[in-house]
Formats: sequence, structure tokens, C-alpha cells
Amino acid sequence: MTETDFILSNFDVSKASNGSVTWKTPSNIALVKYWGKQEPQIPENASISFTLDACFTLTTLEFRLKKKRPVTGSEFNFEIFFEGEKKEDFKPKIQKFFERIEQYVPFLKDYDFIIKSRNSFPHSSGIASSASGMSALALCVMSLERLLNGAEMTDEYFNKKASFLARLGSGSACRSIEGELIVWGNHTEIEGSSNLFGTKFPFKIHENFKNYHDTILLVDEDEKQVSSTVGHQLMNNHPFAQQRFQQANDNISKISEIIQKGDLKQFIKIVESEALSLHAMMMTSNPYFILMKPNTLKIINKIWEFRSKTNANICFTLDAGANVHVLFPESEKESVNNFIINELIQFCYKKHYICDIIGNGGTQLIVKNEQLKIGY
Repeated sequence: MTETDFILSNFDVSKASNGSVTWKTPSNIALVKYWGKQEPQIPENASISFTLDACFTLTTLEFRLKKKRPVTGSEFNFEIFFEGEKKEDFKPKIQKFFERIEQYVPFLKDYDFIIKSRNSFPHSSGIASSASGMSALALCVMSLERLLNGAEMTDEYFNKKASFLARLGSGSACRSIEGELIVWGNHTEIEGSSNLFGTKFPFKIHENFKNYHDTILLVDEDEKQVSSTVGHQLMNNHPFAQQRFQQANDNISKISEIIQKGDLKQFIKIVESEALSLHAMMMTSNPYFILMKPNTLKIINKIWEFRSKTNANICFTLDAGANVHVLFPESEKESVNNFIINELIQFCYKKHYICDIIGNGGTQLIVKNEQLKIGY
């Protein structure tokens, strides 16, 4: 599919004059990372991620049809509330998102919107809050499109367009629409893969990777010192950029085979290498920066020590932050959970951690639609 396939050309705003829609959408954790992109939100390399479950954003989009049809050049009209508080500082990002997607959902200026959102985890702390947040909003917009379009819309098209729209708000958000494993970015060995939207992993997933666990150790709950947007931009002139893009695409090939065969040891090698490569790019950019904290490194070393002693199939990965994602199979959850509680949570901020598991993507919770008589 191409960009033109997602342009909405036929809709009737009278079919949804006043109402709301609510989506609960999870974050995701990349196993093979993308770091570096082109406009508009096109990844420099393919990535693959586990969709999470407990780390989610809950977003309600309230809509009311404007009393007068908007004129050319009119503005988007919306308010945003996060965790119950009005957030003016969030508006520029939503404004930019609406500007990017307007040509695909041209009804946005016909409505006044109120966006209400909350996370189940700390915002901007290295868990992909933009992934869950922008995917939830994209799904809300698509639910409104479904009300207005009238024509039969398949779930496949709905999800692809939601992923396509989410990508224009936050690249990794396109990987949160569905689960369990999502690929984003063109890759010759992944059928159906695209730079425009995330696609489900097309091969059979071995039982070893079913119900995989991700315990997130919250080393630092403050906002990141360097945003992911800035980090991606620093790859434009990075001396190791091309080698890194090739490494990631090669690792997609490797991990695809690993997931099908159930090879946990090779999975560990790829996932940890990817995490460290991501942070190596940060430390060698210009300007350089470090998002890991001393306790991040202490946790990593503890994991390596435990794995060496027990031969457990535990590994870590990192997002663009200090927090550590501890990955392990369902069959080892008892022993690994004991290790985490006894040895690792001491390095977390106020001993905070989140027990998560691989999930299936967004869930629509509520749709309210009242058709008001509003004349133009």
C-alpha cells in the first residue's frame, strides 16, 4: 500500500456530531532497534518489537461538530488533558501530528476536540510513552473515521491506517497497534514489511517466545535529558550511521530465524547487542550523551552474573533511557522473579518496577455517538 491508499475522500460529518471514543493502547519494546529516520517519519532501518500489555496509555477523544463549517486556513481546535491536568506544553506535538495527518483524515478541522489521556507508567522516563500515546490517539481518530465513512471498512485496513497515522506522530507508535511481534521498515526477508506502517511478524512464533515476560526496572523516573527526536536527528551526520543501519537489518534476518526456531541463547545475544549498540550511537554522536545511569550498569552486570551461574535464559534490553527491560520466558518466571526481587529492585528508584508480558495491541473500550442537528 502507498500513501494515497490512506486518503479519505468520502465522508459525512453529520453521521457523528457529538460523542467520544476511548482506546487503551500499550507501549512496545524493540528487540532490534531503529535509531535514525528521514522525513516524514521514515526509518533508516527495519526494527522488530514485542508489544507490551501492562504499560499502556488510556486515551479518550471527545468530539463536537463545529456550528459553522471551517474556512480555508482555519486552525485545529483541541484541548489536551494528561493525568487530569490541562497540558499546554503537549499541544505543539499534537498540532504537528494533526498537520501531518490532515490530508489523510480531512475532517479534523470540522470538530472541536478534547483529548484526555493517562499512562500506567511514568511519562518520558525511557518507556516508550510516545508509542502508546500517539497510537492510542491515532486509533481514536480512526474510530471517528469509521463513524463518518459509512462504507464497510475491514479491520485490516483500519489497523494499517491507524499504524500509518500513528507513525506520523511517533515512529515507534506504529508498532503498538497490534501484537505480539511487529516489524516496521522495509526488509527483503519480511513479507509485507513497509516503511509506512507496522506489520505483524509473518512467520510462526516458537512456543519458547509465547507469553514472554518483560519486567521493567525503573532506574530513573525523571524525564530524559535528551529527547528521542533529538537523538534520531544526531544520526544524520553520525560517523557510524551506515554501519549501524546495516547491522540492524542483518539482525532482523538473524532474529527472524531465531524466533521461528526458539533459540533462546541466540536471542539473548542479538537483543543485548542491539541494546548496547543503540546506546553506543548516543555516546558517539556529536554532541554525545549518556542516558544510562550507574544503576543501569549495576543491573546489567547482575544479570550477566546470574546468567553465568544458573544458565537462565534471562537478558536485558534498553530503550532510549536508563530503565532496564528484563526479558525472560514463561517457563522461567518463578526463578527469574525471585532473582529480580532479591537482587535487582534495590537499584530501582524507590524500588519501583513493572511486571509486564507480551500483549496483543490496542483495545477499544468506549464509543459514544450522538447526532446533533447543527446547520451550516
